[in-house]
Amino acid sequence: MRIIAVIDDDDRVRESLHNLLASYGYNAEAFASAELFLASHETSRSNCIIADVQMRKGQMSGLELLQRIRSSQPEVPVIIISGKPSSRSDAFYLDKGANGFFRKPIDGQALMALIDRLLI
Repeated sequence: MRIIAVIDDDDRVRESLHNLLASYGYNAEAFASAELFLASHETSRSNCIIADVQMRKGQMSGLELLQRIRSSQPEVPVIIISGKPSSRSDAFYLDKGANGFFRKPIDGQALMALIDRLLI
């Protein structure tokens, strides 16, 4: 079964994405921070990662996590999500190595279509 890691400090977002992924037949593992994800055994088992850009103050950002994953597991797709308005465009995150970028509220169908394409 394909495992998708969801990393977001917002409980509601984690739960919502977990439910969406499960409804499409994916196994989702949710983490409240990038640090918890990296400390888990799921790092090597995840087939795809969905990470929020901005975490709580003092925590690793989604962009920092993307850079870590790119250096250690470049084949694993990473999708960045954000709920905060930013001057950074979608192209910024794609240039940094993300496989996709979504603003919250996330278009669930578009997200699932991207994940399906990435995990073929």
